Amino acid sequence: MKKIIAMILTGVMTLSLAACGSSAGAGAGSGSASGDTIRIGVFEPSTGDSASGGKKEILGMQYANAETPTVEVGGKTYNVELVMADNGSSADKAPSAASELVGKDVALVLGSYGSGVSMAGGPKFEEAGLAAIGVTCTNPNVTAGNDYYFRICFLDNFQADVLANFAMDKFSAKKAYCLGENGNEYDQGLVAFFKQVFEAAGGEVIADSFPTNNSDFTSYLNKAKSEGADVIASDMVDASNDYKLKLVGSVAGSADAISTDINGKSTLTIQRGGSDGNALVGIYDSSNKLLWSYHIWCPHDDPTANMYEYTRTNSGNYTVMTMPLGAIVKANPGMSSPQNATGLYYQWGRKDPLGGVNRMSSANGDDIRVVYGPDQTTELNVGDPDYN
Repeated sequence: MKKIIAMILTGVMTLSLAACGSSAGAGAGSGSASGDTIRIGVFEPSTGDSASGGKKEILGMQYANAETPTVEVGGKTYNVELVMADNGSSADKAPSAASELVGKDVALVLGSYGSGVSMAGGPKFEEAGLAAIGVTCTNPNVTAGNDYYFRICFLDNFQADVLANFAMDKFSAKKAYCLGENGNEYDQGLVAFFKQVFEAAGGEVIADSFPTNNSDFTSYLNKAKSEGADVIASDMVDASNDYKLKLVGSVAGSADAISTDINGKSTLTIQRGGSDGNALVGIYDSSNKLLWSYHIWCPHDDPTANMYEYTRTNSGNYTVMTMPLGAIVKANPGMSSPQNATGLYYQWGRKDPLGGVNRMSSANGDDIRVVYGPDQTTELNVGDPDYN
């Protein structure tokens, strides 16, 4: 049955999409919110432990939609609309998210990141006769027994076969220690398939599990060593490390820009149209170790408007912004706060800026930065055409 559906899937999709062109009074199954729009369901985790992976898949789908916003069916052009449903990274929430997409009358469903939620939502798509395509879910049970769920990714048993053979061929391994998160469909599926392949080849497998949110694996490593394991096979998504965003430094009051949700995930939100300025944001792990940092630049003026073109002898042609990195506004003659147009200071080899100028006057209020024009006698103000 599945093979038959696979052979006619293109035809079914064409008919489903063509139905989108029916009148506004069309009933269920039209797969459209209007006569000129094809709706595609996005069944992905936007919250929960798998939100990061779900976001990657969503971004890919949104990019594809931006590149191909329309499709031609039967000589008519239709708009393509993505309809989102958050399965919450949870097998308990996945069925309701799947039902939500069925209720919104989409023509096709894409997703999900995570085999567990895909298996949990699959029956809802099957009951509705709605085709779904898994993008990265790898457990064979996602599609097994479901004539309406398809996949474009390899399977866990393929991964396990490659891992087991690599362990035996590369390291001549006879005993393997397999470790996976307890209750994690992906981890446990991979361990089971690895065990099946490795033991079939004459090897011995010690299978073990760790609890969710565990961060210390010393005891598991010691166990693998004491048991005499030749290799450790573990393919875990790191959901145990509590990564946080912290504001390292800022200008123009960005201190409330970082929020943390109930899952402990931090989000930086920049509200354009509010305060202008610069912020340095760091990513820290659970031990408060800085892993990486980002400079967020929010200027008032558009630094890419009216870019300046110039040629440097023996070097080539260049296109540069008309304001320095970190500046808030473009320089103008006689401006009252020239420090806002000077940008930030950088040190050679240092990724992040050191800050900028707060004031540009001497103790008696005179300008401390005297710049002369081409005649070497005329003093220029910041923003004058010859100022450089």
